[in-house]
Amino acid sequence: MDKARPIIIVKKKAAHGGHHGGAWKVAYADFVTAMMALFIVLWLMNSSKQVQEAIGGYFKDPSGTSKMVGTDQRGSGENVTLSKDDMAKLKEQLQKSVRTVTDFEKLKNQIEMTVTAEGLRIELLESETGTFFDNGSPHPNGDAKQLLGLLAQELGKLPNKVSIEGHTDSKPYTGVRDYGNWELSTDRANAARRIMQASGVREDQVAQVRGYADQRLRRLNDPLDASNRRISVIVQYLEKNNGSDANTNQPAPPQNTTPPEQAKKD
Repeated sequence: MDKARPIIIVKKKAAHGGHHGGAWKVAYADFVTAMMALFIVLWLMNSSKQVQEAIGGYFKDPSGTSKMVGTDQRGSGENVTLSKDDMAKLKEQLQKSVRTVTDFEKLKNQIEMTVTAEGLRIELLESETGTFFDNGSPHPNGDAKQLLGLLAQELGKLPNKVSIEGHTDSKPYTGVRDYGNWELSTDRANAARRIMQASGVREDQVAQVRGYADQRLRRLNDPLDASNRRISVIVQYLEKNNGSDANTNQPAPPQNTTPPEQAKKD
């Protein structure tokens, strides 16, 4: 009888692959980052120009410009600080907006915007027959109300402070006792303030209301010229001071240069 064959049991160990490491995590993180960047780009493409410029400024100067955008200002989240360079852009934006007012062709020579050391100065100049106010009246007419309301809608979106000035010519005010050019210039500036605050300018946005009578003539060589009678709206700069924004509300010295000749307005 044959000897019983020995039983041989072969045990095979299942082979395991080597340690894969975390390479897949790196690839996944790259994918997520790329998607986030894509969504940010898509959002920026649909944002306003001011927001785009503010965000661009943040990456150029994280310690400064980054504080110019946020929700600490009352109003729209698109609030941005206007630097001296940005004032020229605001001027162009406002010039486009005022073209939509009724009778713009009649008023265009009576509206002047100038970037000064104090900020953007917007002046509504009077004519001999009265453009924005009837002669001697502190009450603005319909053209003044429409224009001031339109300006208020644009300026109310900004964090910048606004000052409003009233000016007269050197012709003495007659007809009312104890009422002269000082009272008239102040009343006109206050009337402009009320219209602007009712149309979009915030109550805490108005820094000053000034009445100068004939002490800051626009045309020094002709103190009776109608263009000396005017309302001035100044959008003031927001300056950075020691890393934080400080509002500079002090008016610049008066400019005594005679402006170029232009069509007169009331």
